[in-house]
Amino acid sequence: MLLQLSTQHLIIIIMSQDKIFADGFLFKRRENAPDFVIGNISVKVDEAVSFLNNNQKNGWVNLNVLNSKGGKPYIELDTFVPKKKDTAPNQAPVKESDVSLPF
Repeated sequence: MLLQLSTQHLIIIIMSQDKIFADGFLFKRRENAPDFVIGNISVKVDEAVSFLNNNQKNGWVNLNVLNSKGGKPYIELDTFVPKKKDTAPNQAPVKESDVSLPF
């Protein structure tokens, strides 16, 4: 957990879990490649299949390609889970007699 103090507010930011590196996946930049080529992804099948099976949700695994502090790219499991939107509380049905007509 990270605490950040400001002059007006106390803000508590809870950090998500540690990084989960994507086993079996390797991303390499191609420095001398044409502008439209970003890089290559190599997949070690046995490790990647095991990683995918262990981390899938509804048949999907989301991965991020990121740069390390040293500038080397790596692939990490995307663990972001959007917050569910609050639903409106149940409201009583509106009766015709409750509605006033403008004419």
